[in-house]
Amino acid sequence: MTLPVLIEPDLDFIAQISSDSGLNLKKCYQCATCSVACTISHDDRPFPRKEMIHAAWGLKDRLIANPDIWLCHNCGDCSTLCPRDARPGDVLNTLRKMSIKEYSKPAAMHRLFNDRRKLPWLFILPAMIIMTMGLVTGLMNLSPGGDRIVFAHFFPVPLIEMIFIPLSLGVTLVFFQGIRRFLKDMQATDARLGKTAPGPLDLKRFLITLITQLPAIIKHEQFSFCSENKGRKISHMMVAFSFTSLAFVAGAFVFALYVLNSHGPYDQINPVKILANVSGIALIAGSLLLIRERRANARQTNGYFDWYLLGLALFLGITGMLTQTFRLAEISWAAYSMYFIHLLFAFNLVAFLPYTKLAHLVYRTVAIAYYHYTKKEKLSPHS
Repeated sequence: MTLPVLIEPDLDFIAQISSDSGLNLKKCYQCATCSVACTISHDDRPFPRKEMIHAAWGLKDRLIANPDIWLCHNCGDCSTLCPRDARPGDVLNTLRKMSIKEYSKPAAMHRLFNDRRKLPWLFILPAMIIMTMGLVTGLMNLSPGGDRIVFAHFFPVPLIEMIFIPLSLGVTLVFFQGIRRFLKDMQATDARLGKTAPGPLDLKRFLITLITQLPAIIKHEQFSFCSENKGRKISHMMVAFSFTSLAFVAGAFVFALYVLNSHGPYDQINPVKILANVSGIALIAGSLLLIRERRANARQTNGYFDWYLLGLALFLGITGMLTQTFRLAEISWAAYSMYFIHLLFAFNLVAFLPYTKLAHLVYRTVAIAYYHYTKKEKLSPHS
């Protein structure tokens, strides 16, 4: 006998989805065109049809902790073919944004990224923090002078460490807490719906699954199945490559400083320096391609939340390359000024990582790993 299911619509949740996406959820009449059109929608858990009806019914508990909303890469196929212009891709994009807000605490931080009037404060606050730390410690030298432009004379490495190491640890803690709750809620939701058996997560098996899925995630393989915006794979890979490579470059220079006792600036023919320059150019080019693609796609909803990340990536690359250009041109005042501006963008990237769209790199990876983990659980629950 089938047990009755109690549906408790969250009207505020429905209103929030409609407000954030700018769409009318009532347009969807469950024709299933979206699930048929989506080439990566799975037979056992087809999306986005079920997500559309759950959104229209206000079933927040089935959506915020739903790994399936992260399987979607928003290629636009479903929205293009939707006969009612319900734009399922945009609805799922909104749900991902709401999921990030749910799991990245404190929630008050998100208000900074949903109101463009607060944009200046995203740079005023870091500037105040950096200047205060620099002046209080006495490490920041506002008149570095010298025959050579050496950024460490203006903003010493210990000062950078004093700011960015605690910042990075705080961001890591936010992600750790968020991921732990995210995994717990996904398990609880799946168990409640009868998709998996209740019980603790097998952490070892999950981590193995995560590692095995990383190559496909890094190569953005899912984009190859899209029809409407298949070209986005290249631009996304360029930006992802840039961030990954620049993180490696930063680590390499730290290693050179403290282990090899090697101080910059480094020659342009240095292999790590070459990688940094290639990554900077790729970051600028990839960001410009993404901006062009978004502007060209009139059917896609583009909110401030989306544009902020693209602008941050673009200007992070531009300020970084300009900093080096001014140094090579020996224009000291421009080089030091641009370096400080570059630090503000870097501060934004690190400090606000859990609250911006860039956080989807973390939550999407965890959700994809969890999805494949549950598939293995069903096939071999006791292996």
